[in-house]
Amino acid sequence: MKLESILLFDGHCNLCNGAVDFVLKRDTHKKLLLASIQGPAGQRVLTHYRLPSTYMDTLVLVEQGKVYLGSTAALRVARVLDGAWPLFYGFIIIPKGVRDRIYQWISSHRYQWFGRRDTCRMPTASECAHFLKEDHPFLKSIG
Repeated sequence: MKLESILLFDGHCNLCNGAVDFVLKRDTHKKLLLASIQGPAGQRVLTHYRLPSTYMDTLVLVEQGKVYLGSTAALRVARVLDGAWPLFYGFIIIPKGVRDRIYQWISSHRYQWFGRRDTCRMPTASECAHFLKEDHPFLKSIG
């Protein structure tokens, strides 16, 4: 079974939901499956990859069974988007520590700057194909 890339995001975070909107518009080939960290599918992915169920500090990207976090996850996401966005992957040459410090600074202020939703994002009918569902073969394979 081919495992698509899975992108987990904080479903309560307005900045994260804006990023999801951005990805949905630019991932026309559906290379990424999305799931909120707080939802059942996201929680199963976290458990499978031995990340805490309360892990909401960064984006979590799973590509070919490997987990990427923070700035690395964001740059790897840019790499699969349509248009010129893959050019941003060139920033991977910046040392991870520097990239992640900037990422963490933004992450630690995201609710203050962009706000927080009371409930997790629910995909619209047109977005459903982009979201990881409970009956996905990968989730079935991890029990």
